[in-house]
Amino acid sequence: MIGGRTSRSGRPIRRAPRRGAALAGLSILLAAGTADAGPKFEDRSSALPEHVYSGGWEHFVGGGVAVFDCNDDARPDIFAAGGEAPALLLRNKGDFAFDPVPRPDLLGVTGAYPLDADADGRADLFVMRAGPNLLLRGLGDCAFEDATEAMGLPAGDAWTTAFTAWWEDDDRPVMAIGNYVDRDDPDGPFEACNDNAILRPDGDGWREETLSPGFCALSMLAARNARGQAALRISNDRHYYVRGGFEQMWDIETRRFLGEADGWPTVSLWGMGIASRDLDADGRDEVMLTSMGDQLLQLARPDGSYAAAPFSIGSYAQRPHVGDDGRPSTGWHAEFGDIDNDGRADLFIAKGNVDQMPTNAMRDPNNLLMQQADGRFAEASVAAGIATTERSRGAALADFDGDGRLDLVVVNRRAPMELWRNVTGATGHWLAIDLVQPGGNRSAIGARVTVETEAGRQVLQRVIGGGHAGGRLGPLHVGLGQATAARVTVEWPDGTVTAPHPVEADRTVTLDRAALPG
Repeated sequence: MIGGRTSRSGRPIRRAPRRGAALAGLSILLAAGTADAGPKFEDRSSALPEHVYSGGWEHFVGGGVAVFDCNDDARPDIFAAGGEAPALLLRNKGDFAFDPVPRPDLLGVTGAYPLDADADGRADLFVMRAGPNLLLRGLGDCAFEDATEAMGLPAGDAWTTAFTAWWEDDDRPVMAIGNYVDRDDPDGPFEACNDNAILRPDGDGWREETLSPGFCALSMLAARNARGQAALRISNDRHYYVRGGFEQMWDIETRRFLGEADGWPTVSLWGMGIASRDLDADGRDEVMLTSMGDQLLQLARPDGSYAAAPFSIGSYAQRPHVGDDGRPSTGWHAEFGDIDNDGRADLFIAKGNVDQMPTNAMRDPNNLLMQQADGRFAEASVAAGIATTERSRGAALADFDGDGRLDLVVVNRRAPMELWRNVTGATGHWLAIDLVQPGGNRSAIGARVTVETEAGRQVLQRVIGGGHAGGRLGPLHVGLGQATAARVTVEWPDGTVTAPHPVEADRTVTLDRAALPG
């Protein structure tokens, strides 16, 4: 959310009053809307070959999608998990035309995350599987080779369902692997969660360190926490850890799990996905945790702790908002993004029954929660045209056609993948910011970017991880509202700050650290 906005007439709009102590310090700022109507999407699924995430018990979870540019043409491409069906790689040809890229079948894939693991300027793919994982090295022109053995990656043989990565020095990434139920435990599946793993650069490859206890991780995110420290957040599925488990936060510097004494509350939920975004421009990300039932938004407080958002904020999305099924929803992938470019981060949540779970809604529509001027969220998926009720899993918001509006791709279990073009009218201005720096962390993962206009500022982290079983590597998208220019400050991963970088709106800007002054 941007603070200190101006109205259409140019008069300053004052800060809105606090909405009670339950807001736990979240400042709500009024903003000038730019769209004449709500968000609208056009179904472009026919542009895709039919692709279904399928399979038995091992593919009840997963179904992620990775979005990244695999041929350096500035158009986001798509890699979708298939479960028992082959994974699918799609080249974006422009104007919502996508061609499948021929490659050997990859089976058992639960999801994937793009990253530049070897700092050659081409995106690689960490592919998660029910079985040995893979590291696919990008060769350019959307070609990949299996470099798992050549690059010294411990592939394992677990049921991997979560991933995140960060850099601790100018070398290769540290990677965290989240594993689900131990399929070899004869007393499973309940209370049979597998250990997780940290993969650290070592010589010409990585060495594996056990991260225990594991509580059946379904999402991981390495990012700065509310105290500004680099931390690994792990969201866990209560269905299989049953008791004794909880959401986890692991401090990257001290290499220990944080607890109540560190301001990290003990929370147990059916954790499926993580989304992170600074909603009040204070430099601390709020965090959305999807679940079976309540979707929990945690507000970052000034003392470095977290508090559950009040129910009145409108983000809990605990039951279907269409139809008459009153059973709890099941949330999977969550992602913040400014759908109408008004300067306020909105929230998409993919929903869908695990398979035939009778305790939860069977026809469970996806959510599009539009952030309002007072900081609350309002459901808009029906009006936007995307309230489909398949068993959705992974998803991604990305500008597939380069028009400055975030489009949407959704992977479904036992139903075809969906593609939606954002055709919202009268949207605000926008900016897409890419970062490049010398060394091993070429994509500047861990950087913090501040975008300021005459209306206020927004703060975004550049991360790999989160979501459910898939993520995006590419420029950071920022809605600017009525502003036609902005000033960008970058705090690079090593703490160096460069600013100000004046930029014009409605374009993609690459900030190359090596070419910046100073």
